[in-house]
Amino acid sequence: MIKIPQVLIQELVKRNLVAEEKIDEYAGQAQDQNKDFGRILIEQGLIGEEDLLKIKEEVYHLPVFDLIKSKTEINLELSKIISEDVINFYQIIPFAKTESVLRVGILNPEDINALEALKFIGEDKGLELERFLISYKDFDRLLQSYSSITSEVGEALEVKSVGEADASKLKLEIPKTGSLDQITADSPITRVVAIMVKHAVENKASDIHIEPMDSIIRVRFRVDGILQATLSLPKNLLSAIVTRIKILSEMKIDETRLPQDGRFSTYLDRKIDFRISSLPTRHGEKIVMRILDPLVGNIDLPDLGLFGRSLELVLKNIEKPFGEILITGPTGSGKSTTLYSVLKKYNKEGVNIITLEDPIEYFLEGINQSQVHEEIGYTFASGLRHILRQDPDVIMVGEIRDSETAGLATNAALTGHVVLSTLHTNDTIGVIPRLIDMGVEKYLIAPTVNLAIAQRLLRKLCKKCKIKTKPNAAEKKILDQGIKNMPTAYRKDLPSETDFIYKPSEKGCQECNGKAYKGRIAIFEVLEMTDELEQIILGQISEAKIRSEAVRQNMITMFQDGIIKVLQGTTSLEELLETAQEQEEKEEEKIKA
Repeated sequence: MIKIPQVLIQELVKRNLVAEEKIDEYAGQAQDQNKDFGRILIEQGLIGEEDLLKIKEEVYHLPVFDLIKSKTEINLELSKIISEDVINFYQIIPFAKTESVLRVGILNPEDINALEALKFIGEDKGLELERFLISYKDFDRLLQSYSSITSEVGEALEVKSVGEADASKLKLEIPKTGSLDQITADSPITRVVAIMVKHAVENKASDIHIEPMDSIIRVRFRVDGILQATLSLPKNLLSAIVTRIKILSEMKIDETRLPQDGRFSTYLDRKIDFRISSLPTRHGEKIVMRILDPLVGNIDLPDLGLFGRSLELVLKNIEKPFGEILITGPTGSGKSTTLYSVLKKYNKEGVNIITLEDPIEYFLEGINQSQVHEEIGYTFASGLRHILRQDPDVIMVGEIRDSETAGLATNAALTGHVVLSTLHTNDTIGVIPRLIDMGVEKYLIAPTVNLAIAQRLLRKLCKKCKIKTKPNAAEKKILDQGIKNMPTAYRKDLPSETDFIYKPSEKGCQECNGKAYKGRIAIFEVLEMTDELEQIILGQISEAKIRSEAVRQNMITMFQDGIIKVLQGTTSLEELLETAQEQEEKEEEKIKA
């Protein structure tokens, strides 16, 4: 973000060179166009560049650097000290270096961030810094020379890819945050970061992990929930890559000892948001980039894996004018995607929708989204209190974490609002006991909770290379037992005999990049509030009684939903059993605790 030079402005107003009432207008233009404030004044014809430079010299008591008189040429060594990205972002440019001194031209000496960045660079390189004022013309000329040098550096850069073509040959321009002005594609580090982003999005990755190791940088993509090695980069590129990402996400480049969070957006064929997290490790800063692709969040309920009675219950309860719909599952089970899909159903002209999220994962047109900031006291609970004063029809709370939030959400549902939220329980049976544990009174649960949804994610078999095969005796027993215990409404559409199933191929194919799986689908169970369930809640509640009511409702369990998807050829039995095993292990840990 452009910093407005307040001291300089006061001097210009004092000399009657700029009208005080016009300052906000020119400052706005500087922000909108991502230009230094002085450039705007020169373009408006209010002052000449030489006159402005003389005033700066008097105000800031810094010497002026003159490119023509000094006959300065940029050399390759300077490009290793300050990257082109830093030059563009902070509007600082090195023009000369001795053994221990670096001379730097600066456009706005009031930009504290630029000064801190310079201090960090000087300390990091063991150099003393000499700051000079510089004209816009000289800055642009130096930058042009700088670009040609970074091109040469880029040609020398080698990027080794695991299982991919040589990534260094690919080019992609990534826009910056804010005005999205394009940064030159000639910058080698820009190109490296752009390659990672491009490949990750094309491979439908959810995260990019940039991990410093002892002698290399390992880059891994999380695709369909599994981390996959993708790139191996030279270790000496770590600082430049981390700096590039920090600049894009407006993080402090001079802070390497503390974790930081940031965000930026870029365009491929659509706008894609990235949520950035840095973490100091033994070998340097690790970066994780969460990819928030709007196409991922733009999924309809059937595409998620909801069908039959489960889908009917969700659609029926969306029509209710108030009450809670609670989605449960562990981290990474797709709860947020389901929440957004449900939220889309409410998103109409006459409905006021407000969300409270940590963080905001997908930006939705027509919905008021608010970000929690616990470090300043803006929590789910405090935010929910404020939201209730905003005349909402539908409220989405990212997560019910504590008794205060649980109580406020319950009261909101009781007073005529639709409340969507998530809980951390293993299944729908655990939702009601969890609410009671969080202090929600039993008599308030039945009138407020409309629906509890539990889910997990399974990898989908690759449609091109999946193999049709006969199940062995053990597999057949699991499938037959799963069908036998299933509600009649679901069983009637399934084969009476499990003669064949689909399995992943051993080698995969080009379509799935040899993984045998491509994409993910959710398995669900949906429990509805009924009169019978209300009586259980008000009496001697137990999970066994709730489970019995779920059977009476013809609720299909997540495992049974998975059996159906196995028989349909959507996923494999191995994938389902692996997920079920993980669930059993978590249950055992819960009992031990």
